[in-house]
Amino acid sequence: MAITNVSNSSPVTTPSGAETNYGPALTVLTTLFFIWGSLTSLNDVLIPFAQNTFNLNIAESMLIQTAFFLAYFVCSIPSAKIIDWVGYKRAIIIGLGTMVAACLLFYPAAKIPSFPFFLTAFFILAAGITVLQVAANPYVAVLGQPQTASSRLNLTQAFNSLGTAVFPWVGARLILKESVSAAAQSASQDAVIKLYVYFFAVVLVLLALLFAVFKLPKMEAAEHHIGEKVRDSVWKHPNLVYGAIGIFVYVGAEVAIGSDIANYLALPNIGHFSAEIAEPAARYHAALAVAARYISLYWLGAMIGRFIGSAVLQKVKTSKVLAFCSAMAALLVMVSVLSSGHVAMWSVLAIGLFNSIMFPCIFTSGIAELGPLTGDGSGVLNMAIVGGAIIPYIVGHIALWINRTYYPSMTQGETSWGQGIHWALVIAAICYLYILFYAVSGSKPNSERYGAEGVRP
Repeated sequence: MAITNVSNSSPVTTPSGAETNYGPALTVLTTLFFIWGSLTSLNDVLIPFAQNTFNLNIAESMLIQTAFFLAYFVCSIPSAKIIDWVGYKRAIIIGLGTMVAACLLFYPAAKIPSFPFFLTAFFILAAGITVLQVAANPYVAVLGQPQTASSRLNLTQAFNSLGTAVFPWVGARLILKESVSAAAQSASQDAVIKLYVYFFAVVLVLLALLFAVFKLPKMEAAEHHIGEKVRDSVWKHPNLVYGAIGIFVYVGAEVAIGSDIANYLALPNIGHFSAEIAEPAARYHAALAVAARYISLYWLGAMIGRFIGSAVLQKVKTSKVLAFCSAMAALLVMVSVLSSGHVAMWSVLAIGLFNSIMFPCIFTSGIAELGPLTGDGSGVLNMAIVGGAIIPYIVGHIALWINRTYYPSMTQGETSWGQGIHWALVIAAICYLYILFYAVSGSKPNSERYGAEGVRP
């Protein structure tokens, strides 16, 4: 994979005496961030949809996130190889084409309906997004001055968050119905087809055509030289190793919270939604449909935080901003877990604001001072996104275990899933505390860790 070191290397090379305007390229690349953010956030809406359609418990429904984020682990290194073979531009088109195929697969998945088809579609969709992630994140990082790499990546990630803020609300409105009737179920399945097949598939085709005709700046300084010997190893850079764990727990915590917001807020002691409905199953189902609309607020906070973070990171050291945000996120999780009502509700939604800058800050800190190993380091960091597959599944199983232990008479469809998901979110607080460690100590590059010359023992 062809990437330069965002900390030490020069920006994309330009002809002598020429000053390149990277604005158009960044604008086009930002559309990728927006579209994959939109699709990723819809997973949070499809989880309660799957629970109702396939009669799944909360742990089983988390297989949606497992299938989706497992693709990052499986496909990150192959994506890097694709970029080596065909270049950034063609790799992006391949990624978009893969996503189109996945969106079309949602038609039989919703029509049959078939949960295995849904999981397959999610895996293929994420495989396409992985190609975009592996190419676009480091490309944006080197498309300008190294000193502002974190700020630039935060800005483009803000538009990713715009997608994650808008489409959960749209998806909840279209897909989740307050009624459990057969007609409502059929309407929900039709809404899935309209979103993925008739909207996203068409948009992705148009994006692929745009990239086919658009001329991206060349990245001679970022080219990978096949056969070049490097007397170094990614494992000799603790900031990368600790950073990979940081990406793992960050994505896991963020996705676990986003995936569980609908079920969490639908608890009668949290959101207080649909209290006027007497019948327990109908009350919970109606509350779930309302609660899912609040997913957008969680991701809206991430969007606002990234715009703010893009400006703050121009002035404040990355590690300090990351330490503050991770400490606040851990505090908010514990406030929510130890409270109820609107305090618990708004504290968990506010976590999105402090999640905002974490991925760009961990990513740019992780690949600092890797030199010719930056490409390999980026692949390692992208593989660590698999945390989104594992941690939400663990949280779901802990919630299910608590429910079965302390609510033995509870069955699916009653007034709530029990308080299991309320207490299971403490796992997210542990994840944020690790990120706090990374910000304070783990993110130091070798020049800081071993002295000005970066001499390692």
